[in-house]
Amino acid sequence: MNLSGLDPVVGVLLIPVCAAIVLALLPGYRLTARLNVVASLGSFLCAASLLVLPRPLPGPYILVDDLNIVFIVLNTFVGFTTSLFSASYIAHELETGKLTPTYLRFYHAMYQIMMFGMNLAFMSNNIGLMWVAVELATLTTVLMVGIYRSPAALEAAWKYFILGSVGIALALFGTILVYMAARPVVGEGQDGMIWTVLVARAAGFDAPLLNVAFVFLFLGYGTKVGLAPLHAWLPDAHAEGPTPISAVLSGLLLNVALYALLRFKMLLAANGDAMPPGVLMIVMGLASLLFAAFMLYRRRDIKRLFAYSSIEHMGIIVFAFGMGGPLANFAGLLHMVMHSLTKSAIFFAVGHITQVKGTQSLAKIRGITETHPVLGWGLVVGVAAIAGLPPLGIFMSEFLLVSSTFARAPWLALLLVFGILVAFGALMLRLTGIAFGRPRGSRQPVQASYVPMFAHLALVLIAGVYLPAPVVAWFQHVAKLLG
Repeated sequence: MNLSGLDPVVGVLLIPVCAAIVLALLPGYRLTARLNVVASLGSFLCAASLLVLPRPLPGPYILVDDLNIVFIVLNTFVGFTTSLFSASYIAHELETGKLTPTYLRFYHAMYQIMMFGMNLAFMSNNIGLMWVAVELATLTTVLMVGIYRSPAALEAAWKYFILGSVGIALALFGTILVYMAARPVVGEGQDGMIWTVLVARAAGFDAPLLNVAFVFLFLGYGTKVGLAPLHAWLPDAHAEGPTPISAVLSGLLLNVALYALLRFKMLLAANGDAMPPGVLMIVMGLASLLFAAFMLYRRRDIKRLFAYSSIEHMGIIVFAFGMGGPLANFAGLLHMVMHSLTKSAIFFAVGHITQVKGTQSLAKIRGITETHPVLGWGLVVGVAAIAGLPPLGIFMSEFLLVSSTFARAPWLALLLVFGILVAFGALMLRLTGIAFGRPRGSRQPVQASYVPMFAHLALVLIAGVYLPAPVVAWFQHVAKLLG
């Protein structure tokens, strides 16, 4: 194996594990918060180095290729910026007594275990190991959602755990069926679980069994993606957990399950007799978009509002990959990246807004651009971006997707545009009151780091105006791989 490529891979996986052990033992908030940031930065630098260093050859457990490196770099970058935001956010929770020093040690240790689980899921070349990694990431976020130990937080954590367990059980059954479909071709043993072996020989697999496997995998991992009607855990988890975890859930964890679905979609595409996986993805994607778009009008909690926005955008992304083809896949990849950056930036703003106002109720958060201009205008730009206004990045990805869909299926394009416009109306309606209404609540200054929020928003703006040629070529290559 190429050791020059292996070293960054080891860093991406080993740094979070070592940091979690140290963080679980160290007392004191300041030291653990800083170590959490340093560890997250180390993971990101190792991941970014994979873009320029030789990559390791695929092994039985670890794979780094053009597809997963997009997810790995994005995951570690948002993990790092969220750790910066978390440092100031959690300091306020400690000062107000919402969290104790013991829970803070647990929080920081679990943060790194969560990052390890997500990184391992992206790098897994073994579909069984990928399933274990997704489950590990899920369980750590369940524990973090319930960290406040309030009745509502514990209820949200249990709902997340139960529905997540049902989803992961369906995904496990689908994984077993894939192994059974592969066994007559690749034989008994580990080869039946190695993705690079499976995709190379998928043409000979039993197509009906592969079809059934994908349905279970789609329902199982689709629960983690937050697709309607499998989404019930997501709004509660966002509303009741710490806001940094809301940012991670929307910006990262949903992408982990999406990545698993894309791997299995490629497997079906390699079998000429299997059903087209895009049909199921198009239906569920559109259903999620339309459902979430209308539900945005009924939200009364600011974090639940943006939780349903995540359901909407994951529906758009799944629809894009379901449509397939170079342009739609390119739009899906770009939209995924833009959504992760934008939604996490929104939660960075929302986290500090709810702290300074002392509430998550939309009715009690008004005129934020007057009382806290930096936070308020940061939120305005974030909502404008997530609503799809030009010249921000999500406008570009939605424009490409709508153009591709109109050229191939005009009626689907009309439904897509309708859902996007309904959601746009809801977000603009809510933003008007939050940002520009008559000021309510506290005007006290907030102790916050604005760097993560504005770094994300700057990247989203740049992507909407100009994408560097190497990035375009990279995404085009990945789009072709996805079929």
